[in-house]
Formats: sequence, C-alpha cells, structure tokens
Amino acid sequence: MLQALGVSAGATAVYQAMLDHPRHGIDMLARECGLTSSQVHDCLDELGQLMLVRASSEHPGQMRAVAPDIGLADLMARQEAELAARQAQLAASRAAVTRMVADRAEHRSAHGERILGMDALHAQLERLCRAARTEIIGVQPGIQSPDDLDVARDHDLAALDRGVAMRTLYQDMARRQSHVAAYGHTLLSHGGEVRTAPTIPQRMVIVDRTHALVPIDPAHTRKGALHVVEPGIVAALLELFDQAWSTAVPLGATRPDDPRTGLTDHERELLRLLGSGLTDETTGQRLGLAARTIRRQVASIMERLGATSRFEAGIKAAQHGWL
Repeated sequence: MLQALGVSAGATAVYQAMLDHPRHGIDMLARECGLTSSQVHDCLDELGQLMLVRASSEHPGQMRAVAPDIGLADLMARQEAELAARQAQLAASRAAVTRMVADRAEHRSAHGERILGMDALHAQLERLCRAARTEIIGVQPGIQSPDDLDVARDHDLAALDRGVAMRTLYQDMARRQSHVAAYGHTLLSHGGEVRTAPTIPQRMVIVDRTHALVPIDPAHTRKGALHVVEPGIVAALLELFDQAWSTAVPLGATRPDDPRTGLTDHERELLRLLGSGLTDETTGQRLGLAARTIRRQVASIMERLGATSRFEAGIKAAQHGWL
C-alpha cells in the first residue's frame, strides 16, 4: 500500500506492526514481520528518514510509529512540494530551450542546418537512426499519423535490433489512439522504452546525445526542423527531456487517482492550466485536445464539486485543496 509513496515492503510491514503493537521491541517486530533483527533496524532507519517513526518518550531507547493521519499526510505533502519544484524547473527549462531554439532557427548555422519539408525531414531522420550507435530519444506531442509511423517503423526497429537504446515520450492521449498505442507496444516488444504524460515538451529527436532535431515552428511541425549539434543546446534539450521523463508513466501502466481528490494527473494539469488564466483553446493545445473536450472535462469536474459556474468551481476546488 505504501510502496507508491516510496516506502519499501519491509518498512511498510514494520510500520503496520508498530501501529498494531506499539509495545513490541525489535525482536517481537522481527517475529511479527518475518524479518531478522538487522532487517528491522534497517526498516526503522528508513522509516526514520521518512519521519514515520519517532523516539518514544514513554519507553527510552525505543521508537514509536507516528499516526498515519499525521505521518503519511506530511510525507505526501513533502512529495507534492518536490513534484511542484520539479514542474517549475521543467517550465523554466522549457522556456529557456524555446528561446535558444528560436534564436538559432533564424539562420543556418555552421554547426547545424535547416531541414525543410517532410520528405527531407524523414530522410534526415532515417540517416540519423541508421548512424545511431548508443541511444535515440524522441518526444512526440500530439498524435502521429499512421503514415508517419509507417515511415519510422523500419529504421526504429532496425536501430533497436542493433542494440541501440530507445526512449520515446508521448502525451497521455496517445493511449486512446489505437495505432499509436500499438506502435508503442511494438517498440516495447523490441526492447524500447515508452512513457506518457499529460503535457510534454515540444517535439524533438536526439541521437547519441550529439544530434538533435527540433521543429523550426513548433505550431507547424510539418514545415521542417532544425538539425542542432551545438553541445550547449543539445545538453539543454536532454535536461528538458530527462525532467519530463522522470515524471511520466510507462506505457501499459496506469496513473492512480489522487486518493484525496479523485483527480487524475490529466485533470490536475487541466485545472492548473485553466487556473493560470489560459483559455479552453490554449489549454486544449497544451494537452493535445479539442476545446470542446476541455469544456466537457471541466463540466465533469464541476459536477463532482457541485458547482454551477467555473468561478464557484474554482473556489470549491481551492477549499478542497485541489488547487
């Protein structure tokens, strides 16, 4: 139960036993949990770091379990604060990368080139994938067409069969697109890694951590791409990808609802974007959804809150701790 919060199975068992039997010492906890005394000590160290146990005032030299409504609530609050900090860092990195790429996209560099049109872009992608030796990283916002996936299939699978590591990041909505989900599972079956998140950075492909392709115009990606090899820009793109990857969910897994709100990560991101003042249309663009879909999802959240207007829903969401 507590593994989702980062608590090991052994520490979870010891914590539960301490709650059920507050007078148990190390040896009795070991028997109760089927662990050795040394393992119980390790579990107590872990629980102490998570602030789920404290020194007993009544029994010197022993530890006592912190009540779940206090200890677990504090643990979740700390994790939420860490997640908020990572999201803020991701937003700052996204803005910095967008500025850097925009500056470079205005002219052809001695260290890179503009790839104009889809035919030229597909040819360049194939060349880079054929030359890849260690790793291919891809970020694919929106929904790729079946034709684009067919073009990519052969050289992606050939790279995986050569032992090239491949990590691909899609938006969550890709799980509902059968052709994209099927392609993702094909990559998984050949040893690739695929994850999804509600919002992800702009489209990019990074090969061997030295070559990157990013759209010349993120709003119209079919115009072409900028092939970047400058180490500073490639490093910034890699950092942006790693931050997004660390909070994404593997394809095949599901995101659990927040136990306190019943919100999915997608709904939480939807509330965050609308709460920042974005319109339905702009929010839909960020999430890869139509504005009417955004309005339908907002209506569902309002119904759960018992709100008759968005203003009232915002107040009630804040009161419930959803925002």
